[in-house]
Amino acid sequence: MPGYSMLYSPGDSPMSSLSAVVNQNFLSILLHLLVILLVVLGVNRFLRAVINLMIRPAADASRAEQAREQQTRSLAGTTYAVASRMVWVVAALMALDQIGISPLPALALAAVVGLAIGFGAQSLVRDVISGCYIVLEDQYVTGDTVEIGQTLGRVEQVTLRRTVVRDGRGARVTIANGEIRSVANLSRDWSQAYVDVSLAPEIPLEKPLAAVELAAAELRADSAWSQALVDGPRVLGVHAYDRNASVVRVQMRTLPMRHEEISRELRRRIQLAFQREGIPLSSVLRLELTNPQQSAGTAPSAAPQTN
Repeated sequence: MPGYSMLYSPGDSPMSSLSAVVNQNFLSILLHLLVILLVVLGVNRFLRAVINLMIRPAADASRAEQAREQQTRSLAGTTYAVASRMVWVVAALMALDQIGISPLPALALAAVVGLAIGFGAQSLVRDVISGCYIVLEDQYVTGDTVEIGQTLGRVEQVTLRRTVVRDGRGARVTIANGEIRSVANLSRDWSQAYVDVSLAPEIPLEKPLAAVELAAAELRADSAWSQALVDGPRVLGVHAYDRNASVVRVQMRTLPMRHEEISRELRRRIQLAFQREGIPLSSVLRLELTNPQQSAGTAPSAAPQTN
């Protein structure tokens, strides 16, 4: 037959020619699969190098810096895991197409599963995305004192899904990251405090103000406390005045979360200065009736005694 010699030469059987064709196709498929594998490995290596740029190495050995580095490493690891899985899924679909299996049913199944998971895990996805923003924007780290909504306390744990805060009562409060709308971080840069001193309104202010200035100067000069001061204490003057008291306000800035202890120390020094100078504080006279009904009428007469 014409063309018969094109399929195989004389002396070759049809089975041997078919085996050669099958072997050639197998080698071609194997080569394509090998290329896909090499591309996937190269893309994963590139992703690892790019995502490692998200990691912020600790600038020092402080706990906050170590926690910040650990959080960025966790975020980078999660991002790499998600991106790598997507690359492997695409590679698997391409491999199915190479071996003659249509990837369309797998794509349809993956779309249905992804849609179901998306509807069922909307809050989880929102929490994770918010957690990524918290870490990338460096809003707070473990050890910071924060105010989130009605919760004020120290951050004990931060993950991509939740933030754990120990409040002033000692309660361990867990907050989903997706529920956080605003955060007040009290542990960054400096803290500020005001100390109000109530004075009797009828006394001149020159002597009390001088005593407050002296107490503030002594606090600034004390090496045990001055290292925690950023600015002040500064006497701002009379903050409020009425018939009950004249309120003198003192302002100061301290290292983060040192304002309360320094405020207590300043109050102690002001009290000692006032006691030395004999300066009276504000006092409100209170009149309290112990028995109003009896006081409104006449005193009851003594009961007659009988023998």
